[in-house]
Amino acid sequence: MLADFWNSGSGWLMAVVTGLGLVGTVSALMLLIAYFRLERHTRRIEDENEKLQDEVWSLSESRELYRSLVEAQLDVIVQRDKSGRITFANERYATLVGRPRDALIGARTCPRVVEAGPTRRREDGALMLDEAICTGEAEPRWFAWIETPVHAPGGAIEILRAGREITERVVTERALAEERSRAQAANEAKSRFLATVSHEFRTPLNGIIGMTDLLLETDLDPEQTNYLRAVKTSGGALLSLIDEILDFSKIEAGKLDIASKPFDIRAVIEGVVELLAPRAQGKGIEIACHVAARTPVSLIGDADRLRQVLVNLAGNAVKFTEIGGVGVEVDFDETRGLLITVSDTGPGIASDRIASLFEEFEQGDSGHATKHGGTGLGLAITRRIVERMQGDIDVESRRDAGARFTITLPLLVDGDTDGRASLPDLRGKRYLVLARSPFEAPFIRRKLSEAGAEVVLMASETEALAKIATASDISTPFAGLLVDCALGDDVARDMAAAAREAGAQRCLVLLSPFERRDLGSPTAAGYDAYLVKPLRVRSLYERLTEASPPKVEALQERAGPQRPRKADGGRTQRVLLAEDNEINALLAVKTLERLGAVVDWAKDGHEAFSLAEASFSGLRPDYDLILMDIRMPGLDGLEATRRIRNLEHALTRRVPRRIIALTANAQREDEDAATEAGLDGFLAKPFDIRDLSQLLEDTPTRAMAGT
Repeated sequence: MLADFWNSGSGWLMAVVTGLGLVGTVSALMLLIAYFRLERHTRRIEDENEKLQDEVWSLSESRELYRSLVEAQLDVIVQRDKSGRITFANERYATLVGRPRDALIGARTCPRVVEAGPTRRREDGALMLDEAICTGEAEPRWFAWIETPVHAPGGAIEILRAGREITERVVTERALAEERSRAQAANEAKSRFLATVSHEFRTPLNGIIGMTDLLLETDLDPEQTNYLRAVKTSGGALLSLIDEILDFSKIEAGKLDIASKPFDIRAVIEGVVELLAPRAQGKGIEIACHVAARTPVSLIGDADRLRQVLVNLAGNAVKFTEIGGVGVEVDFDETRGLLITVSDTGPGIASDRIASLFEEFEQGDSGHATKHGGTGLGLAITRRIVERMQGDIDVESRRDAGARFTITLPLLVDGDTDGRASLPDLRGKRYLVLARSPFEAPFIRRKLSEAGAEVVLMASETEALAKIATASDISTPFAGLLVDCALGDDVARDMAAAAREAGAQRCLVLLSPFERRDLGSPTAAGYDAYLVKPLRVRSLYERLTEASPPKVEALQERAGPQRPRKADGGRTQRVLLAEDNEINALLAVKTLERLGAVVDWAKDGHEAFSLAEASFSGLRPDYDLILMDIRMPGLDGLEATRRIRNLEHALTRRVPRRIIALTANAQREDEDAATEAGLDGFLAKPFDIRDLSQLLEDTPTRAMAGT
């Protein structure tokens, strides 16, 4: 514009200059420049105003969109200022409180809450709570609310509350909780029922199995003996089924308790293997174990439950294995903990059955299940116990190639001593082991190798004799010979003679109780001593390191009950038996008398306490042992024991008697109750004659006690 003005002609400008003079002309130019600046500023303001109007329209549209979105939500939304007055509410909130929406603005209207849940705070600071609101319907409606602070248009902080109806979810959850409560009550009732039925089952089973044992020791013809053995086998199978059902019921009810106490892992493993040995050897197969020397002497855990797991696994292996044997191996790793492997040479498990092997009522093979029987609960119980001990269990198997179960348990070590501290020093010694076995012979080699010995393992008599014959030609001859009698009596005698000629220092023969009778005297067969299979590692080391050969006839075998010791002067032990069941009482009395004890029978707790009280006062002879049934009419065994203990405490010069619970209540809580009542031990029905024999062996007579 200035250019146009300038170009309009210099004549006009000259006229102005001529008319106004120079000063006037400058002033006019300055006014003109100011005018143009003002016009440019005005245009800029107009542009900014236009932009502001656009933003206002945009904000207005956004606000309307926001309100539209809020109204479209299925949630209930309300916003209040700091005094609780409503500044905004959507239509659903108005419907919920039953008032027009316009009437809610500025009001403090709230729905009537009849029940509220706990308030929770999210990480972002928002509050969450559930409320049941009365809407005039038959049942209240539940809403889940979220409260969060927001900025109002004026800058003030207000509370925005959004809620969503959850009535259906709450009703469903409460129905499920009620069903769960009823199911738990039914489960507990089932557990109580099973515990009661267990007692009622065990009581007649004790009579059946015990009386069968007594009959088997009488004069019978072979046919009668076979019938009675079948009765005993069936009774034992029934007892095993009862135990499995009870255990599974406790696991299902979540009442499987895991103890945490120090225990000797070697004693547990060797005890399980010895327990199953008669069954395995009766089938013509072997069972053996090996505990790696580095395994700690003592671990912290539940020895009883671990024993149950091993009996299940190894017992299954024995049941399904027809040729070969079963091996139990134990090792310890500082990272993984206790490692237990149970292997067998049985028929194996089909690959498509392994995945379901640990499920309830499943077995490795339906054909074998039909042949061998069982509930299919053993492995399911085993897995549950291992998991409760925070461990893992795995299985590797294939058809016709045996099975291998591996258990990993993160058990703590009690102390810092491992088994290597007790190993003998066999460095520089060579031993020849002649055996044709899948587990026992390799385990012997590992035991001796851990002690530093060199071991030659042979399976052929011819090769073994050749090895002995050439022993004198090498720098280190054989220090000892170990021969498995399962190879035959003649082989055992020939090997002993050859080893003696070659200068072997020790000759040991491995025997099962069946082979012991066939071989006769090991000394006559040329051996220094014998070892009963399955081997205990301590016995193996002791026999190899003894200074002089022991008399074999003086060695104690791990079979058969022993007569109880007599007191000084030849007095036999006296036993007080409290038992209300006549059949079980007859069984216990006859068994104890056969073991050489004198027995008084009390038919209930009152009579048992009276007899014990009479022995305190000198009216009757003292009792060395009291066998107390727990469940008896009138005065039960626990209360009778408490009264006897109270009487003992009153007579401070009396040595407390040994009181053992003899009962069909075989659960852990029953053992705890017996211990709390003052009982010294727990013997579950049905009992074995060897159990009673051991009780008498472990009980000092009153004369020996100094009373």
